[in-house]
Amino acid sequence: MKRYLTTTLPYVNAAPHIGFALEIIRADILVRAWRALGHEVFFNTGTDEHGLKIYQNALEAGKDPRIYADEHAAKFRDLERLLNLDHPTFIRTTDPHHLAAAQEFWRRCAAKGDIYKKNYEVKYCVGCELEKTDSELVAGRCSIHPSREIELIKEENYFFRFSKYQEPLLGLYERYPDFVVPAFRQEEIKQFVSAGLRDFSISRLKAKMPWGVPVPEDETQVMYVWFDALVNYVSTLGWPSVALAKEGKPSKFEEFWGTKEAPQAVQIAGKDNLRQQAAMWQAMLISAGLPTSRKILVNGFITIGGAKMSKSAGRVIDPVALVAEYGADALRFWVAREANAFEDSDFTPEKFKEIYNANLANGLGNLASRILKMAEANDAWPDLTAPGEVLEEVSDQAGIKTAMDAIWNGLEGLDRRVQEKEPFKLVKSDPAKGVEEIKELVTQLWYKAISLKPFLPEAAKRIEEAIQAHKSFATPLFPRK
Repeated sequence: MKRYLTTTLPYVNAAPHIGFALEIIRADILVRAWRALGHEVFFNTGTDEHGLKIYQNALEAGKDPRIYADEHAAKFRDLERLLNLDHPTFIRTTDPHHLAAAQEFWRRCAAKGDIYKKNYEVKYCVGCELEKTDSELVAGRCSIHPSREIELIKEENYFFRFSKYQEPLLGLYERYPDFVVPAFRQEEIKQFVSAGLRDFSISRLKAKMPWGVPVPEDETQVMYVWFDALVNYVSTLGWPSVALAKEGKPSKFEEFWGTKEAPQAVQIAGKDNLRQQAAMWQAMLISAGLPTSRKILVNGFITIGGAKMSKSAGRVIDPVALVAEYGADALRFWVAREANAFEDSDFTPEKFKEIYNANLANGLGNLASRILKMAEANDAWPDLTAPGEVLEEVSDQAGIKTAMDAIWNGLEGLDRRVQEKEPFKLVKSDPAKGVEEIKELVTQLWYKAISLKPFLPEAAKRIEEAIQAHKSFATPLFPRK
């Protein structure tokens, strides 16, 4: 079966933060789990590089926007290595093919009569790259970016007829009750759409903000960043330049994105992206005559000691530094088992260290080391011909946590078995039974390693390699901190 999963594309206005690390790790776990079940998965991520926020930051840094974007995009591309991601496709919204795709998408929406030009005045949050109504502001500022001044934009721009798509969107949510996961986010977007939709601006004057995709047939305007960036989800599949394969086989776009009758694209995003992913983008797809997405998985935020992340207040967590100290599997473990599936998750360095030592250094690492040392000392290696435990389908954030809890409960049960049966003693009093018991422990550890592959790929690999080589670890699986 063909499957498609994409993260959002983070802005390249800053280094990667732990919030996006959570999103892309969850995406990677799903991708690895699906691939382990035999699915062919197109895994998409990348960087969003246009818009006022990037333009302003580049000017403040005294750099050309393209050079600024190149430097920051490299940091996000390096997440594949840093977080041990399973071969994602990496798209940049400055890629030539994406620019052409965005312009074609614009033309199709315009041909549908869904793009028009008008003068307007709006309050705008550069941090969100979104228009804001007075009801969305707190003390005149955006609740998500309270440190930024709200800008007043007054100019002539192109608009998308979002208001036209209220009923099609409500019909989409009715057709797929699990279109947005979790359910309370689906209800939230239904309420937003039911309250009425306002057309939104999809361009900016090039004279004021030149860093963007040129609007087709109008050299005075560039595309609004959200209109441009959302198109990456289909441009990454080669759309619209998708030649059909021979013998009537579907194109790469049709294979992975799906059809109008059977959409299959899954997107994962933060809760601040709900409106853009589940409503704006879906309306744009319908307008362009393309299949909608099939499911939007929505994450909460990460707080630091109960407070919102803030650079000025020193409340930030650098995932690069965290991985350098603890390893990628440690962060992946926290995301898979400790972070809340759908609500906000609190993080502190002290709690992370405590969780690492208890579950990984003293838990999995110590258990695996004890079993392997007993096997090596007694030459008690089983003949492992079976493929291992069968993985169940993992489809969303809750499924990730449920699966990880089940694996960890199994590991804790294995540890209790070592304590109760004491094979290190049994092998001395009854060598034959002792060796058989150790072989069974190694077999169970092997099965657990196979189950752990989507979650802790490096640890799983080291356990498998040690068993195959009939050797215990040369260095600790998880050194105690």
